Amino acid sequence: MTLEERRKLLVGLLGDADSGVRAAAAGSLEQLESYQDLAQIVAALTAEKRATRVKAIFAMERINSAEVFPHLIELLKDVDADIRAAAVQVLGVKAHPKSLTSLVRHLKDPAPAVRVHTAEALGHFQDPRLVPYLAAMLGDADEQLVISAARSLGRLGTAEAAAPLAKLLHDARAPVRQAAAQALGEVPL
Repeated sequence: MTLEERRKLLVGLLGDADSGVRAAAAGSLEQLESYQDLAQIVAALTAEKRATRVKAIFAMERINSAEVFPHLIELLKDVDADIRAAAVQVLGVKAHPKSLTSLVRHLKDPAPAVRVHTAEALGHFQDPRLVPYLAAMLGDADEQLVISAARSLGRLGTAEAAAPLAKLLHDARAPVRQAAAQALGEVPL
């Protein structure tokens, strides 16, 4: 069934007697429109202006299609750290398992902001295999990186995150201790 055929069927449901059906049809129409926008968004990824590119990257967040992942993963190789950081953030929100390996590599990105966003993004995956990678970030001098790694450890949903977080409770930096305390409360027993 083509996109246009689906759209026509859903438009017909906007006049349904049941409000739940109308709401479902409206939501589905919105999703279908995002598929139509994908080609325009992909074209904007190569724009000259950084702001246009970043805007296009964040627009991919609302598109529920596997077609966005190759583009986002390719953007992780961009020379512009802001582009890499935006791609990392969207990949984190989408939390697709096939993007995990590409994201983990960016814990060692040369740009501090990319490393911070990567540590934050990994917390969306809830994968216990990430504990050693995030725990390795806890000894970094970059306070924001340590805080992001601690938050993500808390969100992973695995008891293995408790030990590395407990070590942070005695860190000299109050914001780090605070993040560790909050994260430790999220870790399951």
